[in-house]
Amino acid sequence: MIPGSSGREHILLPVKGSFMALSIIVALLFNLLPWRDLRGVPDLLALVIAFWCIHQPRKTGIGIAWVLGLVMDAANGTLIGQHALAYAVVAFGAQWLHRRILWFPIWQQALHVLALLLVSQGLMLVARMAAGGTFPGWSFFSGSFIAAALWPVATYVLLAPQRRPEIVDENRPI
Repeated sequence: MIPGSSGREHILLPVKGSFMALSIIVALLFNLLPWRDLRGVPDLLALVIAFWCIHQPRKTGIGIAWVLGLVMDAANGTLIGQHALAYAVVAFGAQWLHRRILWFPIWQQALHVLALLLVSQGLMLVARMAAGGTFPGWSFFSGSFIAAALWPVATYVLLAPQRRPEIVDENRPI
């Protein structure tokens, strides 16, 4: 069900691959902005990867998430494989749970996504600390909570091009 709708289920049009690619590129560009050291900035790329793996598991997957993670690692100058592993685990978890997640209302879906994002950040933290880094504090995980709170907005925005118009055509019953 779409947030703010009248309670009816909507029939969605097929998603266009170009829109999926555009949303991933926009999320990647958001992550590449120079605020790597700020706390509370959500990992939008992980959120978009989770979204497409939940809603379109046959069109996105672990390989795409791995490549995007390598791009993030190279762009941020972090340990190579840190983001790649984290994003691949998010994609795997999202694909594994996609049928279950879609049965729940939007806020309960956000709790599932929160768990996926916390595991992702935990893996990145373990990789960083194994390479000799220090513990950044518990505020490191605040971005996952903010990203999970953005799940209803992401769902509304990313499903918008797939919605059929509300206008009922007398000649076409669907």
